[in-house]
Amino acid sequence: MPRLRVLSGDQVIDILGGFGFSVRSQRGSHVKLRRISATGGVQALTVPRHRDMDAGTLRAIFRQASRFVPEDELRPHFYTD
Repeated sequence: MPRLRVLSGDQVIDILGGFGFSVRSQRGSHVKLRRISATGGVQALTVPRHRDMDAGTLRAIFRQASRFVPEDELRPHFYTD
């Protein structure tokens, strides 16, 4: 069964950057990412910029990002084989 990787906030931001998200703003340790979809809609995510993120937080970010990015493309970045 695939296991969730241990990722930092910066690593998650880099992963999502590869899917077209860019840093929009930051307040404290939370970074807002945004991209414009092909239909012109705004897609936004918030990622805490922590050194090691809790498993529940990573799962929540994965679930939210799966609304915008196909899960089969996103899964290899968040889960091990």
